[in-house]
Amino acid sequence: MHHVFVSGNIALDLLGSRKWRRSEPEELLLTADDLREWIDAADLTAEPVPVDDAGLRTALDLREALYRLVTARTAGSPGDQDDLDVVNRAAAATPLTPVVGSTGIRVVGELSAVLSTVARAGIDVVSPGVLELVKECGRDECTRVFVDRSRGRRRAWCGMEECGNRVNAAAYRRRRAEATAH
Repeated sequence: MHHVFVSGNIALDLLGSRKWRRSEPEELLLTADDLREWIDAADLTAEPVPVDDAGLRTALDLREALYRLVTARTAGSPGDQDDLDVVNRAAAATPLTPVVGSTGIRVVGELSAVLSTVARAGIDVVSPGVLELVKECGRDECTRVFVDRSRGRRRAWCGMEECGNRVNAAAYRRRRAEATAH
């Protein structure tokens, strides 16, 4: 499975593990192994993190609460109290811990620490100063959200590979078709 980390925030990248929410949702985290793979791909820890089915459910609950919170806040709403509770509970756990050793620094922690770190990143996203930079991808089918730190805040897509290139290619084909029709 190919995980994408283009959102500019690890919490928003977790939200992207469920794609196309408005049309035909595609779930990328179907099993505990999928979540373990996502954590490895995110390069959050130095060592593999054990994940079981209960941990997967907890992570998915956090992901969905974060999604609803981020979309509510970008729309000007404070969000649902249940979602706030889920995010705050996860954030209250001990986050991932950097450990210095003779060979360098590594980050360690269990799944609760990973989820705490992700929840804290989600809280950062909805804070003043960052929330204003959060956008949803400009491709109609895509529901990925990202932090736009581009020069001039003109970023339109979550990423060029999956959405930007497709939008640009479709616009090019449309222009060619219009040009040949005249």
